[in-house]
Amino acid sequence: MPITLDQLNQAPLAEATQMLDGLYEHSPWIAEQALAQRPFASLAALKHAMVTVLAQAGVDAQLALIRAHPELAGKAMVSQSLTAESTHEQTKAGLTNCTPEEFAHIQRLNTNYNAKFGFPFILAVRGPRGTGLAKREIIATFERRLGNPVDFERAECLRNIHRIAEIRLNDKFGFEPVVGNEVWDWHEDLARHSDPGFAEQGQLTVTYLTDAHRACATDLVARMRECGFDEVNIDAVGNVVGRYFGATPQTPVLLTGSHYDTVRNGGKYDGRLGIFVPMACVKQLHAARRRLPFAIEVVGFAEEEGQRYKATFLGSGALTGHFNPAWLDQQDAEGMTMRAAMQHAGLPAALDAIGALQRDPSRYLGFVEVHIEQGPVLNEMDLPLGVVTSINASVRYLCEAIGMASHAGTTPMDRRRDAASAVAEIALYAEQRAGADGDSVATIGMLQVPGGSINVVPGRCLFSLDLRAPSDAQRDALERDILAQLRAICERRGIAISTEETMRAAAAPSAPAWQSRWERAVKALGVPLHRMPSGAGHDAMKLHEVMPQAMLFVRGLNSGISHNPLESTTSDDMELCVNAFSHLLDQLATEHQP
Repeated sequence: MPITLDQLNQAPLAEATQMLDGLYEHSPWIAEQALAQRPFASLAALKHAMVTVLAQAGVDAQLALIRAHPELAGKAMVSQSLTAESTHEQTKAGLTNCTPEEFAHIQRLNTNYNAKFGFPFILAVRGPRGTGLAKREIIATFERRLGNPVDFERAECLRNIHRIAEIRLNDKFGFEPVVGNEVWDWHEDLARHSDPGFAEQGQLTVTYLTDAHRACATDLVARMRECGFDEVNIDAVGNVVGRYFGATPQTPVLLTGSHYDTVRNGGKYDGRLGIFVPMACVKQLHAARRRLPFAIEVVGFAEEEGQRYKATFLGSGALTGHFNPAWLDQQDAEGMTMRAAMQHAGLPAALDAIGALQRDPSRYLGFVEVHIEQGPVLNEMDLPLGVVTSINASVRYLCEAIGMASHAGTTPMDRRRDAASAVAEIALYAEQRAGADGDSVATIGMLQVPGGSINVVPGRCLFSLDLRAPSDAQRDALERDILAQLRAICERRGIAISTEETMRAAAAPSAPAWQSRWERAVKALGVPLHRMPSGAGHDAMKLHEVMPQAMLFVRGLNSGISHNPLESTTSDDMELCVNAFSHLLDQLATEHQP
């Protein structure tokens, strides 16, 4: 019989500890110490209590826990001496059915890993959905993590141990994240569409109005209709818009959503999570035949990444009245204008039709967006959700440093006008300056020496600058200092410098009332509240210009990496996110009862 939280909360300590036996391999002390925090409001609260116990236990105890785990497809599996839980997990991942070649390869990996780190490789082999990773995924992860630094890898093992414990906890309580699994499956299904040249390599790339992009839109329309939306359409710029009516025709509207385009060779969850989570909430409302005192409008924004055309935030910008007419004449890499791409997609490509998409803010309560974090913070803290306080202000430059190309062997060091060295110096300064300024970041992501040669002092260097900070004033100070230092460095080195500003975005602080709603929703789930800024840009930045907005972040796996095929999250975290969104809807319903 499954355990219940009431039973666990009320049982004597020894009995409660026995109920949780096997969550952490040969380490019952973790659950026993966590039980001191009873009563638990949710499984998420219990899990975090155990996370806290281990985090406070110190490195020696953490290493002992890691070493208590068996090697994957190791001697313990062969001798059938694994715990029942480990046997189940390795069997579910197919590790008990390795070919001799696979087994030998895993053994070599185990040997190399132990030699480098001094502890066994730990992976939650039941994966982000709990159904088991494929052997090829396990082996690829093993090979990749062999390159990690020791301290980072120890922490990664602990994160995987907590995921293993979470899945085992679900088993003990008979809990399955049914809604989270469904949302996870929606992401997997939509990811079958990818642009030519990438699809053949198994890479996900969906850029504006390509065949893959239009196929995604068609799928979203069908899925929204299945969920019970009252109206679904594709608008004049390719946004997919679903409306779930309120209790009366005159009700205000809650706007939500995110983008379904991707960067090249990107991840499955960036943007799309913010479409699917509210869709799951609408599906629940429709199944319950429940109408709220406000309507819900979910928008799958057609273009946020600016990959095919230089038109970042095109989809959300159209809703705020900020579509740039010059975009229609932009050409992609193949020479096709945006106007022609729109016409090919069956869109009107007419400014009056695009202008008609502008929303009247007086009809809207506000805009909320759910998004995968795209960073390591929640992952490192082992927290599933984070409340966004502000989307950082940013500014970008494309720059060129011009010195003098000369012979690398015959030009003395004190006679050189080395453009690349000047840029290297500013890169180090930018790193230092941003690091001394809380939550600011500075990045030179593009650096090129045109026509460079191994035996030539670089005469030109092209580079980018990306500067971000939580407020406009903080960004401006960062920008001012870095540009001043850039000019000083170039002047001292005899280097000419040119800078072209290519993008500037104001900070978008969360509306206090909306941020508070997210905070109450997170607390109601028994999850510790963590507030954090967003260093990445989001569609919420555009909607912020015309209505109040606030965001909720969901933890990512693999160090929170994003814009990368390794981008991932679990169905358990997706379930918590859906529950948080539903709680926000309930708060709004209570506030707007007639």
